[in-house]
Amino acid sequence: MGAARADPAARPTAFARTGVPEADLILEAARALRRTWGEGLAAHDLSPHESRALRVVVRACGPAEGSADSRAAGDDDAAVAPRLADLATALRIAPRSATEVVDRLVARGLVERRPSASDRRATEVVPTAAGLQEHGAVERSWGDAARRFLEPLDDDDRRQLAALLTRLAHRDDDPR
Repeated sequence: MGAARADPAARPTAFARTGVPEADLILEAARALRRTWGEGLAAHDLSPHESRALRVVVRACGPAEGSADSRAAGDDDAAVAPRLADLATALRIAPRSATEVVDRLVARGLVERRPSASDRRATEVVPTAAGLQEHGAVERSWGDAARRFLEPLDDDDRRQLAALLTRLAHRDDDPR
């Protein structure tokens, strides 16, 4: 007969806030995952906001949008480049903060601003070829970090975790 496994929910966490041990453990796990992700981002010299902004721009524009060939061919209908306000909304940050994030990405040559074809007052953000390449590297780094984070779990644990988190994440009575 093996030793009984201790109930992890019964163990107090360093950041207990809710008085509900399971919720505190979810928060603690999320912090640990963010730390793991942050370590991976450090190799790319990107902040979490910068990497998320680059992801939003690349996904909105599609891979061909940032290429010099697509711009030279005038292929503006292939995708919808986000405006700064769209980026702020997607990142859930203030428009001024989105401007600062984009300024840093522009300075690194990962995105560029261009006038909107449909509204002369608006500016769109598109990835550069370097931005597309960096986005791919960051996505691979994120995948590696996620796999390292989940390494202690076997396949059954992962399936159970996915099922439980899916139930919590997709409830009809979202408290937000």
